[in-house]
Amino acid sequence: MFNSLSDRLTATFKNLRGKGRLTEADVDATVREIRRALLDADVAVPVVREFTGRVRERALGAEVSGALNPSQQIVKIVNEELVEILGGETRRIRLAKTGPTIIMLAGLQGAGKTTLAGKLSKWLKSQGHSPMLVACDLQRPNAVTQLQVVGQRAGVPVFAPHPGATSTELDHPAGDPVAVARAGVEEAKRTLHDVVIVDTAGRLGVDADMMEQARQIRRAIVPNEVLFVIDSMIGQDAVNTALAFDEGVNFTGIVLSKLDGDARGGAALSVASVTGKPVMFASTGESVDDFELFHPDRMASRILDMGDVLTLIEQAEKSWDKDEAARMAKKFADQEDFTLDDFLAQMQQIRNMGSMKKMLMMMPGAQNIRQQLEQFDEREIDRVEAIVRSMTPHERVAPKIINGSRRARIARGSGVHVSEVNGLLERFAQAQKMMKKMAAGGGMPGMPGMPGMGGGGARKGAKTAPKKKARSGNPAKAAQELRDAEARRAAGAKALPTGASFGQQGGDFDPSQLNLPKGFDKFLGGSK
Repeated sequence: MFNSLSDRLTATFKNLRGKGRLTEADVDATVREIRRALLDADVAVPVVREFTGRVRERALGAEVSGALNPSQQIVKIVNEELVEILGGETRRIRLAKTGPTIIMLAGLQGAGKTTLAGKLSKWLKSQGHSPMLVACDLQRPNAVTQLQVVGQRAGVPVFAPHPGATSTELDHPAGDPVAVARAGVEEAKRTLHDVVIVDTAGRLGVDADMMEQARQIRRAIVPNEVLFVIDSMIGQDAVNTALAFDEGVNFTGIVLSKLDGDARGGAALSVASVTGKPVMFASTGESVDDFELFHPDRMASRILDMGDVLTLIEQAEKSWDKDEAARMAKKFADQEDFTLDDFLAQMQQIRNMGSMKKMLMMMPGAQNIRQQLEQFDEREIDRVEAIVRSMTPHERVAPKIINGSRRARIARGSGVHVSEVNGLLERFAQAQKMMKKMAAGGGMPGMPGMPGMGGGGARKGAKTAPKKKARSGNPAKAAQELRDAEARRAAGAKALPTGASFGQQGGDFDPSQLNLPKGFDKFLGGSK
């Protein structure tokens, strides 16, 4: 959603790097670029004017002039101001002290209220609540049926005493939405549901009839929260729509839908600032699980390409299998081999966390590789799973036995080319080597300068190092060749000038100094 804005801001801040002192001209140029970036992102003009005014005032003050790194201080100021216009702090649902908590959804038709009702109910259910959905959108054809389908996917009951309008009777809705809302709250009390989510009707535009109906429902059920659902892709008109609904139903919070779209995202930065109401939730996809609590500080970090590691950790903790993690930890401790079954289990754990693209985009600096991430095929994990499942149990434990004919059989069984099987086995072999070095306490392979890391660095050096002459298979001749080599090395060492770093300890070679196995020094021709 914020890709364009993020790219523009990141490029702006790059121009400040390396400057030990910022002049007023530097600050003005930076603020000008920020203003253009926000306007291009469809942020409302009053919000842009107020935002850039505060940034400029702070940037010209002692806060930046006295900083050791002025450019980083500018980024810090922009980050704090972004957090402020996004609502300042995370706002959670205010639960009722007695009786069920009543949540009313309001918004234009097409904003995603019905789908969001199911997502919100699923999220509340995961928080330990017992929600129930109430179908009060009796105007739109099949709106009640849609809510029932969404409720079924979320595993939440739906109160729908009336089927609503059909395509042949649009002007004669089957039932009174105010009466349905009131009856739904009573049904929730009777069945001991602690949260009631009321889905109301929308229109293609703001009109008096819709607002009057929403006001009547609000007066009838007295909700604890009125959430205004707004399409994040509607641009500048978001402010006018939000102000109209705030005046009509006095909503208490905002929910951003379709935040995974490719629009410029100005609505998210404008609505909270203009209405003074907090953004509480965000819908980030089509699945009922693509729903998250809105954190202004984390969203600001995403916009500035600082990543959102906290949300990534929360998703991992929520979906990660603790028993599987404990099993793998024990396997590391016992230094057991990492098998293809373990590899498959880890891939499934990653898939349970959701979209790989979304997870990787939460990493700091992800905007630099966004093009590569967009080209990533999410079905790659499915292909890997198909390849591994086409192997026999013995092949998964001992992949070295997989020869050409076995690879061809695995490729046919998984519906892929043999080259894909070869690629998977090569990647697994590298992963297996890395796991062995980690289990042995040697650290991460391939990192130069660390103990036990001969992986990548050794291979790289092997390409450029001169190839040594093969040693003779005759033990006596091999020992003689080794003595001759050491003699040449000692002669070269003596030729080095005094104070050189090497060669100051010449002399005869003693194989016992190499700490070789017992008796091996005799094979080399040593004196012992």
